[in-house]
Amino acid sequence: MSQWSQVQQLEIKFLEQVDQFYDDNFPMEIRHLLAQWIESQDWEAASNNEAMATILLQNLLIQVDEQLDRVSQEKNLLLIHNLKRIRKLLQGKYHGNPMHIAVIISNCLREERRILAAASMPVQGPLEKSLQNSVVSERQRNVEHKVSAIKNSAQMTDQDVKYLEDLQEEFDFRYKTIQSLEQSDKNSALIKQEMLALQAMLNTLDYKRKEVLSKIGRVIHEIDMLMSNMLTEELLDWKRRQQIACIGGPLHGGLDQLQNCFTLLAESLFQVRRQLEKLDELLTRLTYDGDPIPVQRPQLLEKVNFLLYNLFRNSFVVERQPCMPTHPQRPMVLKTLIQFTVKLRLLIKLPELNYQIRVKATIDKNVSTVSNRRFILCGTHMKAMNMDESANGSLSVEFRHLQPKEMKSSAGSKGNEGPHMVTEELHSISFETQVCLYGLTINLETSSLPVVMISNVSQLPNAWASIIWYNLSTNDPQNLSFFNNPPAATLSQLLEVLSWQFSSYVGRGLNSEQLNMLAEKLTGQQVSYNDYQLSWAKFCKEHLPGKSFTFWVWLEAILDLIKKHILPLWIDGYIMGFVSKEKERILLKDKTPGTFLLRFSESNLGGITFTWVDQLENGDVTFHSVEPYNKGRLSALPFADILRDYKVIMADNVPENPLKYLYPDIPKDKAFGKHYSCQPNEVSKPSDGGGKGYVPSVFIPVSKILNDSTDPHSPSDLLPMSPSVYAVLREHLSPTVIETAV
Repeated sequence: MSQWSQVQQLEIKFLEQVDQFYDDNFPMEIRHLLAQWIESQDWEAASNNEAMATILLQNLLIQVDEQLDRVSQEKNLLLIHNLKRIRKLLQGKYHGNPMHIAVIISNCLREERRILAAASMPVQGPLEKSLQNSVVSERQRNVEHKVSAIKNSAQMTDQDVKYLEDLQEEFDFRYKTIQSLEQSDKNSALIKQEMLALQAMLNTLDYKRKEVLSKIGRVIHEIDMLMSNMLTEELLDWKRRQQIACIGGPLHGGLDQLQNCFTLLAESLFQVRRQLEKLDELLTRLTYDGDPIPVQRPQLLEKVNFLLYNLFRNSFVVERQPCMPTHPQRPMVLKTLIQFTVKLRLLIKLPELNYQIRVKATIDKNVSTVSNRRFILCGTHMKAMNMDESANGSLSVEFRHLQPKEMKSSAGSKGNEGPHMVTEELHSISFETQVCLYGLTINLETSSLPVVMISNVSQLPNAWASIIWYNLSTNDPQNLSFFNNPPAATLSQLLEVLSWQFSSYVGRGLNSEQLNMLAEKLTGQQVSYNDYQLSWAKFCKEHLPGKSFTFWVWLEAILDLIKKHILPLWIDGYIMGFVSKEKERILLKDKTPGTFLLRFSESNLGGITFTWVDQLENGDVTFHSVEPYNKGRLSALPFADILRDYKVIMADNVPENPLKYLYPDIPKDKAFGKHYSCQPNEVSKPSDGGGKGYVPSVFIPVSKILNDSTDPHSPSDLLPMSPSVYAVLREHLSPTVIETAV
């Protein structure tokens, strides 16, 4: 079943979440019509490979054209209209930046997988629940409403200033007219009446000046209150959502809405600034005793400038955190001399700023780290922000060719650092620029979330563990000494994040039973998720009891195994995976002989095994577990073919496959048939055209169970067959079926 088919079967509350991230950037109609094709492409790799992204975009447009031809034959007018519009939209948006659509589609597919994983859990995780708080959604709507109201108020004040200007011009004209008259004419009754009218007009001018200043003051106050409270909280919430998304959580939408709010507020403040400049102009032409403009205007202008400074400083954000293209799902882990990408955005989108802001990138600027390691950035570290590279027209800049390089230390302290010290060191990528606009000069600075620098890929798993722990435990964006005393994490939140690792990296999250097993492995006991606090050392530094590796190294090896060797079987949900030997015995003991399940090895890194139940002649139940298959053995033979072809020899009996039903009662071929590479007996004949005429060899996985292996209480780890067993096997199988047996 395709991923999209699974999505369509979700409950309405989950379908509403899916609806939120499909828009004109990637219309849901295309996702629906091209579901199989879209899921078969590697959008993740294309998001960091421009040549690959260009080809995929071209192929996507070809697929849309084929759908257009199909619906044209069916004379479906509405669908024809929508597809033509969508094709034009896709080509126009992404022709100059094909990697952007690859990023969008990759994110959408990832978010679908996360929602599918969440739907399989009995309750929503605590972190995800906090991110979807109804109070937060209500605040978002209130911010947008208030920003719109402020914009309207500023525009209405514009009309008041214009009325004041017209009134003053009329007063000025009438006053100068009287002043130009002869002295004898000024004593006439008509002129005296005009003077009274001018006095009344001056009173009205004074009233209107006070009224305009009052309205400007209210607009400034409303902007100040909005920025100090709700808008600041919105920005902090977005940054927290970005942190969670970086470690596999829900996608962090809302930046476009924030950009709209920041831009409207900036436009309103500049509009108020122009109104104050107009009042200053009116002041130079007319002033009087008690004039409110010279008293109030300087204070208001100072406040406007202060708000503009703060608004611009808060608007400079890291839109996409540093990430190596080679490891797109491990952001903030950077390897020396390997390029990484990072994207920044100015949330104040004004046409006057296009290509006018140059951003400079540095590392560890004015920051004291916890070690003596120091780095510099090589490559293009200064670029101009523009509105042309982003599909949504945002004012942004993306650095694509930065490389961290470690500086040689004269103290020679590098050799004294243990493997954990390196992966627990946090560094910061900083960015600075300057905005010059309408007489204002504003210096802007921002920083990435803390990154971990590695010099060898073998350090990547522990470095990623550090990134997970940091972003799970704190919303402080710059606590570089965090691992001097890392806080404990709530087990319920940690388990939720671990499930995200599977949903984001290998397409299927963990259910409650799998999470229970991980919880017991982490704590050594059955505990309450909500109350238990787990230490950093327990997660990543201390070895598991009786093992030579940590919990995280064990789990990371499983993720790597799934990704490279058994991904389709994992996505289909046929690998139980996380189940202890004791629990598997309980599950299998009452099942039909030949029922088996698949689980990850607890004693071998990156190993998967299968255990089946059998019945002895006396009626007793026995269990057998095959020696775990690791990535080396799975590179030679696909796991689905192993399950299909696996044979067991019981003493001198005929070899047979003991695997009949996948737990609980799914026929093996029904579960895995579509993943078989070929039929077991489909062996080519020697070629007739000369050549060497060899018969192709095949691998058949075989184990032998000895007669004296009768202990039903402990699973036997079955090893590959010996030469004598191989001879027995050859007696019962044709040489054309098996040439080499493992």
